[in-house]
Amino acid sequence: MIKMILSGCSGTMGKVIAHCTAERNDIEIVAGIDLHTGTDHSFPVYPSPEQVDRAADVLVDFSNPALLNPLLEFGKKTKLPVVLCTTGYDKSQVEALKEASGEIPIFYSRNMSMGINLLIELAKKAERVLGSGGFDVEIVEAHHNQKLDAPSGTALMIADSIAEASGEQMHYLYDRHSQRKKRSAREIGIHSIRGGTIVGEHRVLFAGPHEVLTISHSAQSKEIFAHGAINAAVFLARKEKGLYSMADLIQEED
Repeated sequence: MIKMILSGCSGTMGKVIAHCTAERNDIEIVAGIDLHTGTDHSFPVYPSPEQVDRAADVLVDFSNPALLNPLLEFGKKTKLPVVLCTTGYDKSQVEALKEASGEIPIFYSRNMSMGINLLIELAKKAERVLGSGGFDVEIVEAHHNQKLDAPSGTALMIADSIAEASGEQMHYLYDRHSQRKKRSAREIGIHSIRGGTIVGEHRVLFAGPHEVLTISHSAQSKEIFAHGAINAAVFLARKEKGLYSMADLIQEED
């Protein structure tokens, strides 16, 4: 039985992960990390990583970008694999987690959905086929009205993957209202919608001469992200130091 520490256990996703983990027989939560320690849990909850005194095989984080450095330090000190599911990291934080992967196993993905990661592979293929044919790329993402970051980490992950597949320098444009000029050729438009209880929707448009290809994904429950995080934890618990992603998990299950 794999033993997991869950960071952000009192948050919305933390509660979903706890519920999904309880239904499995290959992994269990032995401790949580959250400032709200009074919430009813079946495991002890600590306000900070350094206060955790339970042995574990892996740590899963679904909390806040501000907690990244303490979690990385805790992981390196205890040689604990860390699954990072939190979005909104800046460039310096991404570099920090990459550096930490030289000492411990790190799993990092801005979206834990298997479907989204397959969408990314399809979008990369579309760019390689259509990119040289005058097709423009636009990404539209929609989330609930409580989401703090915009655009979503997933939208940026999709854009980064398309840009990499293009083999060229591409410019991201987040807002057009202040500009009065034609769209540039090597540009990816990214648009955010926030409202209601939308779990997560992403749409990629390849708009070319007289035709449009659309690739889309709609998350209908937060459980898809929870199951992805748990599967990543089981995957990472037996890995050596290094940086892993959902692509590695998909490849192993293929």
